[in-house]
Amino acid sequence: MIRYKRSVWAPIHTAATRHSQHARRFDISTTFSPSSTFDSYAYSNFLRNCVVNENLTAGKALHCDIIKRGGIRCLDLFASNILLNLYVKTHALGDARLLFDKMPHTNVVSYVTLIQGYSQELFYSDAIELYVRLHCEGHELNAFVFTTILKLIVSMEQDDDDGPCLCCSSIHASICKLGHDSNAFVATALLDAYSLCGLVNVATEVFYGIGCKDMISWSGIIGCYADNHHFHGAFQLFSQMQLAGFKPNNFVLSSVLKACAGLYAIDIGRSIHSFALKTHYETDRYVRISLIHLYTVSDHIDDARQVFEEIPEMDVIPWSFLIARYSQSNRCKEAIDLFLRMRQQLVVPNQFTFSSILQACAAVKNFDFGKQIHSHVLKAGLDKDIFVSNAVMDFYAKCGCIENSLDIFLESKNRNEVTWNILIVAYAQSGDGEEALNLFRKMLHDQVQVTEVTYSSVLHACARLAALEAGIQLHSSIIKNPYSEDVSVGNALIDMYAKCGSIKGARLAFDRMNKRDVVSWNSMVSAYSMHGLGKDALTIFESMQITDIKPNQLTLVGVLSACSNTGSLDHGQHYFDTMVRDFGIEPCIEHYTCMVSLFGKLGHLDKALKLIEDIPFTPSVMVWRALLGACVVHNDLDLGRLCAERVLEIEPEDEASYVLLSNIYASSRRWDNVAHVRKKMKRKGVKKEPGVSWIEHQGTVHHFCVGDSSHPDIKLINGMLEWLNHRCKKAGYIPDCSVVLLNVDDDEKAGLLWVHSERLALAYGLIKIPSGSPIRIMKNLRICTDCHALVKFISKVVQREIIIRDINRFHHFEDGFCSCGDYW
Repeated sequence: MIRYKRSVWAPIHTAATRHSQHARRFDISTTFSPSSTFDSYAYSNFLRNCVVNENLTAGKALHCDIIKRGGIRCLDLFASNILLNLYVKTHALGDARLLFDKMPHTNVVSYVTLIQGYSQELFYSDAIELYVRLHCEGHELNAFVFTTILKLIVSMEQDDDDGPCLCCSSIHASICKLGHDSNAFVATALLDAYSLCGLVNVATEVFYGIGCKDMISWSGIIGCYADNHHFHGAFQLFSQMQLAGFKPNNFVLSSVLKACAGLYAIDIGRSIHSFALKTHYETDRYVRISLIHLYTVSDHIDDARQVFEEIPEMDVIPWSFLIARYSQSNRCKEAIDLFLRMRQQLVVPNQFTFSSILQACAAVKNFDFGKQIHSHVLKAGLDKDIFVSNAVMDFYAKCGCIENSLDIFLESKNRNEVTWNILIVAYAQSGDGEEALNLFRKMLHDQVQVTEVTYSSVLHACARLAALEAGIQLHSSIIKNPYSEDVSVGNALIDMYAKCGSIKGARLAFDRMNKRDVVSWNSMVSAYSMHGLGKDALTIFESMQITDIKPNQLTLVGVLSACSNTGSLDHGQHYFDTMVRDFGIEPCIEHYTCMVSLFGKLGHLDKALKLIEDIPFTPSVMVWRALLGACVVHNDLDLGRLCAERVLEIEPEDEASYVLLSNIYASSRRWDNVAHVRKKMKRKGVKKEPGVSWIEHQGTVHHFCVGDSSHPDIKLINGMLEWLNHRCKKAGYIPDCSVVLLNVDDDEKAGLLWVHSERLALAYGLIKIPSGSPIRIMKNLRICTDCHALVKFISKVVQREIIIRDINRFHHFEDGFCSCGDYW
């Protein structure tokens, strides 16, 4: 224990008497002469002045003089408590504790004063320890003590959510035993504590137990209901309060406005706003912020802006609040403009301001301004704040600079689940599913709480990788936690199973959802569409129309895509013609693309061209490319050349159009034109994407390129291909050499067919995947007609289900048949 010595206090005393500001009014040597008797009352008055002026230097000088005259034991308890209060008020908590420990006598005031000091410095455990000691030493537990400790509990920020609730219950029991439960001040403090714990029913019992309810009590209970989302109850209490003769104050109005926002009751909110204007509470800071919140959540941001502009003295909170609402409402330019105006008015941003403006920069991908904000964050020293750090990471990730996000992630010592999710989402959306899965494994290893965002993103990564085994393991983990009921996770499961080739798994995930939204129905429609099950897609769409969920643009894209994939001209034409009348949906470019594809695949090239000409806006690349693909299938050279020209006018380096145009020329054996197209591609630096197929086995994805011989099992693969060649030819397979668009003889073409990437992947799958299990293969290009025919033979020869997803759709091969009916 450190003891006060004269040598310690002497320099402080000297400094105090020499300080020009205080020496004029305060001179210990003239007031307390060495020969004068010790006057505790006089010291009390001087100490009280120090407390009022928060003059720590003068107070320490007085303390020094007290020590010279005989020590703290010479002061009475009243004066000692004043000195203790001075140290607490001036944040000299160490000196306060030293004084408290040396006081010969203490009382309730001494304990409560130091408890308040610990509370304001956030030393909650020390404050609780003092309260326990006060109780154990037999001091009186009066209203002053209870209100202090309850306010402490409200301020506590403990990791264990049950901590404050257990403390409340224990203190509440003591309050009832001592008969303080009817005291309005104690009960109101208890209300605030139970409100923090979310125990609204207990808070209500406390409120109705108050003998004489005052305005503070009514404010507390209405605030409790509003803060805990009991909005209807808040309105009822508001009415009871007025019937009891109390007029609403600023705190009550703020709580009622919060209830209006929670119920989206904009009309009632406007009435409260009118009342605030009449009573002049509209200038109150809390009422203003509540009004801004009400109008923004109700999509009346212009009204919120008007309230904001009328605030006489604007601090950082209203600025931050409105910037956040602009950012969240996709009005990012206005958020940025407001932030610039805020800086011009010299309002200092806080962590919430920076987080919101970075969100706006990320949404509009304003990279330059976002980097400036990051620099501002570093200057303000807020880069260590978890919310700001996450916002900076999210900004860089959404602007495509994942490396910057990763650097911040690696440097950060303070991470939460949001930090991990930002990177996982970024990698999943950028197509790097493997890195997203690696991060997820590290997240689990570090025992970070996994959320619904994590599961949705990792399932999206599995879908991109077609990693069904990893997806199934994730599904098993999801079933074990509460997120199995989350709609976004259920939607991600449907998407994962569908894109990994398990349409049965997708339907099972859909059927098990207790609650569905429009994304759920759209996902199932699209799943059936991509698997070529057009009838099932239309059946699901009809079932959707029976529910309260209305179809949107994406729903009709899925429906028209299903019609295109199955050649259902009548259904496609019907839904396209009636989508405005029946669903109020104007056709967009995706709808026109589906119809052009539908007409084109069926050979109605003239109708497809006419539809493009009738589009009320400029046709996009995808529309012309859809018609170009149909021209390749139906070998229409002239129209195909026109389509390619249109595409290349919009995107001069579109690789797919060059390849399709080359294929048309090759099909017509116009090799000079083929050479001309390829020279043009070489001159422009455009390269044809090589055919790649991949297959998953025991959690590892194996990739195969055309003619690939690098795989470690290539000898076994070649042996399986030879066996398949022999068995399929014996079963009636005849190679279709016309699909090899090279100027070589048929024997060489037949040999080239057997090194297509999907055949290599299939051979590997037949070797490694146990009999009875389906083989799932993914391919980045359209499967050629010869491979399609061959796989039908193989499925019958080996009696296996083979699923191949090409760039357009899934093909389910079984017993010599394909689910597409040879139409794709």
